[in-house]
Amino acid sequence: MFSKALCEYSDCLLLLPASNIAMRRDVQEGQARCLSRLGRHKEALDIAEKMRNSATNTDHLTTVLNLQFSIYQGLENVEKKIMCLQQLICLHPFNPWFWKLLAEAYMSLLQNLSSLVIPEANLNQSEEVCVSTSSFKTSTGREINLQSHRSDGQKESPWFSLVAETNGENAVTCPSSQVVKEFLYTSGELEQTDKEKSTDSKSWKQNMLKKVGIKACASFIRARLLLQLTQSRQLSFVLENNRKGQKEIDDKVALLGFDENSLLLMTKAMGQDLVPEKLKEEFQGEVKCIGPSALSSLITASVMEFEIKWFGNLQDDGTVEFSAM
Repeated sequence: MFSKALCEYSDCLLLLPASNIAMRRDVQEGQARCLSRLGRHKEALDIAEKMRNSATNTDHLTTVLNLQFSIYQGLENVEKKIMCLQQLICLHPFNPWFWKLLAEAYMSLLQNLSSLVIPEANLNQSEEVCVSTSSFKTSTGREINLQSHRSDGQKESPWFSLVAETNGENAVTCPSSQVVKEFLYTSGELEQTDKEKSTDSKSWKQNMLKKVGIKACASFIRARLLLQLTQSRQLSFVLENNRKGQKEIDDKVALLGFDENSLLLMTKAMGQDLVPEKLKEEFQGEVKCIGPSALSSLITASVMEFEIKWFGNLQDDGTVEFSAM
């Protein structure tokens, strides 16, 4: 079916004049999606890159990023999926579905950390891990527990259960440990001090599970806040999808096992920019028509820049800061 569709798209593209840019973009997107479904991912990515280089407005770039995300989803490349979603959110920070997808991508990264083997130059060989007890403090110094965790002889923590679920027969196929390592290097997570290098891989994994779990939970919370804000203006199947999305988010946040105080702090942090004026601008759907070079400046180039902007208030040193965004 996809082979036949690809032939039809290719024939159609030959008939389209070069001046019909809009139709050619639609046909090229169809070609790329067919190629991806046929397992010809490199060819699909080549077409997507050409479309990206010729994009002249935010709608074009949004379409290309959605296309690239779809291709990387077929490749099960969690690193590239996260980067695509982060760029989409840079363009549309008030889109709840992009935030939900980002949270689910972080969940995939969280699940795959259990099988990650760190090079000996950095850490010892990996071993089975559960997350140790962790907490953070508010700016006033009050300590907040993130979740209850397992220690020897105690009940398994939600984090450990979450990781264990992916090892079962029904687990979704995960990207290779090399892809995860590349993502961690890109985001700076494998840059360590001499003191940190002396710790064992279990301690490192515990810390990484906590960091990625916080990002997943914060992204879910941001998505839920946005869905709640739009709910009053929706009807029919749109409202039904909204409520279904919120229910899925509630279930996954509960699975992560954060306590109520921690969830309240993250809710405050992820919702501090949600003011009526900004939301009104987003929902009006203004399309910015600018050149490719200017478009690239609208999106965050690196993983670290994105995560500092959105998760920088959830500090690694155990503090939470709330500042105007």
